[in-house]
Amino acid sequence: MENIKLGKYKHFKGTIVEVIGIAFDSETLEKTVVYNHPDPIKGMGENTMWVRPLDMFMETIERDGKNVKRFEYIGE
Repeated sequence: MENIKLGKYKHFKGTIVEVIGIAFDSETLEKTVVYNHPDPIKGMGENTMWVRPLDMFMETIERDGKNVKRFEYIGE
């Protein structure tokens, strides 16, 4: 399974998030990415914490007819 660098990533929609670690789902032991989303989202406030399966975080998706990374590493 892939590993992931800690640091800042750009979501394909333009948002910058910060990956702070890897966690395991307690039921399936699936690796998940733990990241901070600094921008307010739908009334949830700023600096909310999110998790996403590692495979999904690292995947390439189709957007406007082009293959793009869902999240692209941009540095520490």
